[in-house]
Amino acid sequence: MSLTVHQFPCLSDNYGFLVRDDATGTTATVDTPDADAILAELAKLGWKLDLILNTHWHPDHAGGNAAIQAATGATIIGPQEVTRIAPLDRPVGQGDTVMLGDTPLAVIDTGGHTLGHIAYHDARDHIAFVGDTLFALGCGRLFEGTAEQMWGSLSRLTALPDDTTVYCAHE
Repeated sequence: MSLTVHQFPCLSDNYGFLVRDDATGTTATVDTPDADAILAELAKLGWKLDLILNTHWHPDHAGGNAAIQAATGATIIGPQEVTRIAPLDRPVGQGDTVMLGDTPLAVIDTGGHTLGHIAYHDARDHIAFVGDTLFALGCGRLFEGTAEQMWGSLSRLTALPDDTTVYCAHE
């Protein structure tokens, strides 16, 4: 496996994810629910943060962007909607690829929870970071999108290989 995923609890009901490309040491946080918790986990692991990968604009996913970027200098990548509440260096959407060191992460449109929600998929290691599109016990609540939009997003996720490990942000 070329990625190491470190999962830890954040806030009262979120998970934080630090993801490290084993070949290069390049490290990302998927979303920024709690800047202090993320920075503490980075220090505990001895990892340097390079990227912030946002899935959508909600405060429990992008609210720590500014503080983490100020502390680490990390580049912030995510859907354009993130700019509603937080800084963003590189907007991405369906069909884009984000390089985490030597590991390509495909960006998948998973709108429904929010209009511009995205997921990140590592096809080589069969890993997907889906934010609030999918939970252990169901799908994310529809705040902005439609049921049809969410169905399309869930259909794109079910098209991933059956052995895909899915990391969701709650539950």
